[in-house]
Amino acid sequence: MSDDRVTDPGLEPGEQDVDRALRPTSLDGFIGQETARRQLGIFLEAARGRQEALDHVLLAGPPGLGKTSLARIVANEMGVGFHPTSGPVLERKGDLAAVLTALEPRDVLFVDEIHRLGRAVEEVLYPAMEDYEIDVVLGQGPAARTLRLDLPPFTLVGATTRTGLLSSPLLGRFGVVQRLDYYGQADLARIVQRSGGLLGMRVDERGAAAIASRARGTPRIVNRLLRRVRDVAQVEGHDLISHAVAMNALDLLEVDAIGLEEIDRRILRCLAVTFDGRPVGLGTVADAIGEAPDTVEDVYEPYLLQEGLLVRTPRGRVATPRAYRHLGIDPPEGHPALFPV
Repeated sequence: MSDDRVTDPGLEPGEQDVDRALRPTSLDGFIGQETARRQLGIFLEAARGRQEALDHVLLAGPPGLGKTSLARIVANEMGVGFHPTSGPVLERKGDLAAVLTALEPRDVLFVDEIHRLGRAVEEVLYPAMEDYEIDVVLGQGPAARTLRLDLPPFTLVGATTRTGLLSSPLLGRFGVVQRLDYYGQADLARIVQRSGGLLGMRVDERGAAAIASRARGTPRIVNRLLRRVRDVAQVEGHDLISHAVAMNALDLLEVDAIGLEEIDRRILRCLAVTFDGRPVGLGTVADAIGEAPDTVEDVYEPYLLQEGLLVRTPRGRVATPRAYRHLGIDPPEGHPALFPV
């Protein structure tokens, strides 16, 4: 079985190894997402019973909720190979053809950011997903001919943060579509205690709850915060992460009471102060804070929207009254009447 090297690209190599070690390897060890976990368990058991490849699976949701972990779990539960790649990597038809022809029967092909596949590459997937066949063009010009190759039955697991960017033909070829939602604090606290045990650090219930409360509903963030809290606890000589130890470390990390970090507050201050509460386009916000528009839209905005701190209007992004209160400033005169204070 091939090694899973899909992880958070923002982590250092050593941190990536720790991140992989904290990921669950079975459905029983996967915390949260009860509906998706229960349904996948049924589908996996049925596929194993028939000794068939699992139907193609699409996992959708914000970053950091466990899409890669679930994809790897599908391969582990089926006892087959796991082949990770991503949409931006598959630039040409030949890239995808090389990956597909290397699959063994019932293997799992995981394509992260599948919404970023090029249209030409995507069209190669259609016969591969439906009929387990792929067309290969041999030669060039008038002498070119098409050769159809048979593929072993396989499972494509696609992950996307933006389902709306998937074409209808591709979306319609997934037999299983699972939407992952942000986690509740109880599940995040369980993840903290599980990860703390794997890291060799004791975490009490109140300490776990404190870290979970500032993790933005995201397991990837809760594990990152736990690693940083562990660093602070180690340097200060604590062998237990209690509520007081966790709160002190989180304050040091400048993670506020609702989980906002400095970049989140910069976005809100940009809207509320820099542009005096007027609607602002995505590109302008991104330029003002020095981030890529896709990063702002896919990574930061979903949580700000969920928390009611930001809204998208036809004219642009606007900070809400709750955002002003959180920043401790008064809304400017003429703030859009759509959001009365």
